[in-house]
Amino acid sequence: MNHLLPYIKKTLESHFPPAELKSLTKIICCDLLEISELDFYVRKDIHLSENKQKELETILHRLINHEPIQYIVGYTPFCGHSFEVNQHVLIPRPETEELVELIAKENPKAKLIFDMGTGSGCIAISLSKKLPDCEVRACDISAEALKVARRNNKRLGASVCFEKQNILKYKFPANLEEMLNLDVIVSNPPYITESEKAGMDPNVLEWEPATALFVPDDDPLLFYSCIAELGFFLLSSEGKLYFEVNQAYGKEVCEMLNDMGYSRVRLIKDMFNNKRFVKACI
Repeated sequence: MNHLLPYIKKTLESHFPPAELKSLTKIICCDLLEISELDFYVRKDIHLSENKQKELETILHRLINHEPIQYIVGYTPFCGHSFEVNQHVLIPRPETEELVELIAKENPKAKLIFDMGTGSGCIAISLSKKLPDCEVRACDISAEALKVARRNNKRLGASVCFEKQNILKYKFPANLEEMLNLDVIVSNPPYITESEKAGMDPNVLEWEPATALFVPDDDPLLFYSCIAELGFFLLSSEGKLYFEVNQAYGKEVCEMLNDMGYSRVRLIKDMFNNKRFVKACI
């Protein structure tokens, strides 16, 4: 260990700021190399086996190539649970946990919730765990993402029903009556415009799935307008929409929903004081 920590620092310090490097070092040692936290904190002198040294070199190489640590570990925490993640799904963000908490708090008696663009399933599964009497359904366009979501669903003991759907070309299921009268539609859809790519970190731009991130510059509300239209067919008379939004377009999303005829439209700030969520009622 006496030589391990300086080696990790020397290899990565030109690629990461000090605070992030400190966090990465602990994850590398404790989560990936399986060094005990006690040995890590007391700086016990540990010599890696040849296989562990090779594993370390692979980890450092992946980090230098901007691969997110969450993909390297294979899991990330969200709403008190550990979710599998890989390059087919977005990495859940802490602010999205606030959206889950808001929905669960405001809809304790919900019977049917639909998560559109589910990715890893983190929103849908977390809601299923928090509202065990509620039926939660979810869809995504990516077959690979749905594989991850279903594995998370099974491992975490949730009961979400997943389906493959293109939100922009939504095909109503044969059992349509089972999808009517939704209490809640929630979505964290693609909302980053193409022109915003220039300011993005490479660990997001080069690794996370583009289909889950980007919308055209000339139609930044593309997914919101489509989901809102579907809401008129699928939501109950007292149903609600919940969106995570691009903070640059929160006002525009609210105006669109008001113009479409939704009521009690509200723009909500996240933990970082960004205008991140929109709520609307039928």
